[in-house]
Amino acid sequence: MNKHQAPINLSVLHKATRHDSGPKHVTGTAEYIDDIVEPVGTMHAYLGLSTVAHAEIAGMDFSAVLKAPGVIGVLTNDDVPGVLDISSAHMHDEPVFADGVVHFWGQPMFAVVAETRDQARRAAHLVKIDYNELPFFTDVRSAQAAGGKLVTPPLKLERGDVKTGLAGAPRRAKGAITIGGQDHFYLEGQIALAIPGEDEDVTLFSSTQHPSEIQLIVAQALGIRHNAVTVNVRRMGGGFGGKETQGNLFAVVAALAAKKWNRACKLRPDRDDDMSATGKRHDFVVDYDVGYDETGKIHAVDAVYGARAGYSSDLSGPVTDRALFHCDNAYWYPAVRARSEPLYTNTVSNTAFRGFGGPQGMVGAERWIEDIAYSLGKDPLEIRKANFYGTDTDNVTPYHQVVEDNIIHRVVEELEASSDYQARRQAILAFNKTSTILKKGISLTPVKFGISFTATWYNQAGALVHVYKDGSIHLSHGGTEMGQGLYIKVAQVVADAFGVNLDTVKIMATSTGKVPNTSATAASSGSDLNGAAAYDACRQIKERLVAHAAKLHEMSEAECEWVQGGIQAGPKFVPFAELAMSAYMNRVQLSAAGFYKTPKIHWDRATGRGHPFYYFAYGASASEVTIDTLTGEYTVDRVDILHDVGKSLNPAIDLGQVEGAFVQGMGWLTTEELVWDAKGQLRTHAPSTYKIPLASDVPPIFNVKLAEWSVNKEPTIGRSKAVGEPPFMLAMSVPEALGMAVASVADYKIAPQLNMPVTPERVLMGVERMKREARG
Repeated sequence: MNKHQAPINLSVLHKATRHDSGPKHVTGTAEYIDDIVEPVGTMHAYLGLSTVAHAEIAGMDFSAVLKAPGVIGVLTNDDVPGVLDISSAHMHDEPVFADGVVHFWGQPMFAVVAETRDQARRAAHLVKIDYNELPFFTDVRSAQAAGGKLVTPPLKLERGDVKTGLAGAPRRAKGAITIGGQDHFYLEGQIALAIPGEDEDVTLFSSTQHPSEIQLIVAQALGIRHNAVTVNVRRMGGGFGGKETQGNLFAVVAALAAKKWNRACKLRPDRDDDMSATGKRHDFVVDYDVGYDETGKIHAVDAVYGARAGYSSDLSGPVTDRALFHCDNAYWYPAVRARSEPLYTNTVSNTAFRGFGGPQGMVGAERWIEDIAYSLGKDPLEIRKANFYGTDTDNVTPYHQVVEDNIIHRVVEELEASSDYQARRQAILAFNKTSTILKKGISLTPVKFGISFTATWYNQAGALVHVYKDGSIHLSHGGTEMGQGLYIKVAQVVADAFGVNLDTVKIMATSTGKVPNTSATAASSGSDLNGAAAYDACRQIKERLVAHAAKLHEMSEAECEWVQGGIQAGPKFVPFAELAMSAYMNRVQLSAAGFYKTPKIHWDRATGRGHPFYYFAYGASASEVTIDTLTGEYTVDRVDILHDVGKSLNPAIDLGQVEGAFVQGMGWLTTEELVWDAKGQLRTHAPSTYKIPLASDVPPIFNVKLAEWSVNKEPTIGRSKAVGEPPFMLAMSVPEALGMAVASVADYKIAPQLNMPVTPERVLMGVERMKREARG
C-alpha cells in the first residue's frame, strides 16, 4: 500500500488534527514571500519616511538619491497613473505618499527603487526635504482639546431613558479609563512582490488578509481593471488584523515599480520602519457615567468612547462602532447611551487588530463593574453575575438585538467551580492581611463576543473544489492562512463531506484568480464563511455523483448512500476514486464553485438598530497574580479558562487559538506600551523598546478547557463557533486581578482604577495612590 492509498480516516471533522503547515514551520520549509525565488532582474523598493509629525512639504531634493549606487529611480505621487488613494474605507483620504502635507512622523513620502534592497534603503536616507512645521497632537485628550476633529462619522447607540435612569439611581460611578494601543508585531512583516505580465497584467504575492482589496487598490492605482491583477497568498507569518488594510501601500508601490520598469519588484521594510509607518490597535479614552443601586444592579450607562484614529479614516469607523457593540460585554443595561469619537491625530492611521474595537469596549464595561464593586465593598464577580443578560428577559443589547443564545451563566458557574475561585479568593484575602510587601489578587471575568462583519456585504464567501480522475481533491477558497489553522479546518470539512482521508485533499494557496471578490479573513468569520462555501461546492459534486451512481447501477438515487470511502449503491460499494474515474468517463462534471452568505444579519447604522451578529461566543477566565508593592513588579501565577467554540471543528487548533489569544491579550493589557515623544515620534518601534510577552510570561499554571457541551444553535458548519477573536478578551482578568492586589493596600476601600497597559510602573503608582488616599 503506497502513501496515496492510506486507510480511510473514519473521523475527520471535530477531531484534533495538527496544523497542515506545522511540520513545515518547525523544519523551516514553509514558504513565505521572502522565500520565493526572485525572477532574474528583480528590483527592490524602499520607503522614504517623514521625520516630522505635521508639516507642509516645501520641497524634496532627490539629486543625491538618484546618484546613489544601484538606484534605478524614485517613485512619488506623480508616478501613480490612476487613483491616488489607498484607503480601505474609500474615503479618498489616504494618498499613496504624503501629498503636500505630512500628517505623522514616519509617513511614507516616496519610494526608492534600486538593484538591491540595501542600496534602496541607504539611498532613501539621502533625500533633502524642506518642511514648514505645523502644530500637532498625538493623543485622545489633546485631540479633544483641539476641537475633536473626527476622521469618520461617529455612531450613537441608545436604548431606554438614560436621563431618567441616571437621575433615579441611588448611586453613581463617574470616571474615565485610558486604554492603550498595541502593535501587531507579526513574525513576518509587511512585504509584497510584484511581477509584471503582458499588456496590463501584474501578479502580486502579498502578505495580506484581504487579497481582493489588494487587487482593487492596485488596479485603481494603476488605472486598470480588476481582472488584470492577480493576488496570491499561500500563508502569512501572522496578521492579527495588521494585514487587513495595511498591505495596500506595499503592494501598490511594488506594482507601480514593476509596471514602470517592466521588471519584478519587491518591497520589505525593516521592523523599525514597519512599526512606524503602519497602523495599530486604537488607543481609547472612555468617559463614563453609570447609575446603580445598593445591590450593584446597573440602572443606566452613558459613555463616550474617544479613540486615537490617526490621520485618515482607514477602519476607524467600523472599529469604534464595534467598541460600542461591546460596551455591554455580558451585561444588561436597562438604559444605555454610547457614543463614539474616532479622532484625528497626528499619528499613523490606526486599523484592525484582533477583536476590532470589541476589547476596548469590554474593558470599559469591566471598569465600571469594578468601580461599583469597590464602592459597595463586594467581590466584583458578585456584581458581574448580578448584571448578566437574562435568557428570556433583560436580553436586548444597546443595538436592539435580542440575545437568544446566552450561556454565560453556565460558563461562569463552571469555571468558578473548576478553578476553586471562592476558596482561593478567601485564601488571598487572608494572605494580604499578613503580607506587608507581596500582595495577591484574583479575578474572574466573562466574555460575550458578537460574530459577523458589521459591514453586511462582507459576510459572504466563495470556494472552488475540483475532484480529479484519481479521486484526489483540489481545494481553493477565499480565506487566508496566517497561522490560525483556517486551511486545515476547511480541508477537514471537505474530507468529511466526501468521506475520504484528509490527505486526499490538496489545500491550494488563496488566489483572486481562483475565487473572486473575497472578503477579508477577519471578524473571526474565516471558518464559518469559507467552510460553508467549500461544503456547498462539495454538495453540488456529491449530488452529481449520486445521480451518476444511480444511473450506472440502475437504481434510484435514494438507494445510493454516501459512506466512509465512497458510495454504497445498493449492495455494491463503490470507492471514491473509482467513482471519480467512472464519472469522468461518463462526462460528469467534477468541479464546482461554492458560495455562502450569512443569514439573518442586518444593520442600520443611521438608527443604531439591527441584528448585526449571527450569534455570540462566550468565555470566562480566572487569573491570580502577585505584586511587589516596593517595585511594582508582578507575576501572573495561575490562569483558568473555559471557552465556548460550539462544537469544535478541530479541538487542537482551537485550544491553541485560545491559549495564544489570552497571552496576546495579556501583553496588550500589561506590557505592550506605545510611547510618542514630544516631537511626535513613536519611540517604541522595535523589539528593544516594545515588550511583547515572552515564553516565560506564560502562567506556570495554565488550565485551558473548551466548553465541550456547547453546540451552536445556528446551523454553522459543524455547529461550531468562531475562535479567532473572542478569547483575546479573556485576558481582562489579569488587570482586574492586579487591581485587587493594588486595592488591598487600602483594605479594598478604594477602586484601583488602573489605566492600560498595567505596567509595573502603573502598579507602583497605583500602590502609592492607595497609600496616599488611605491616609486621607
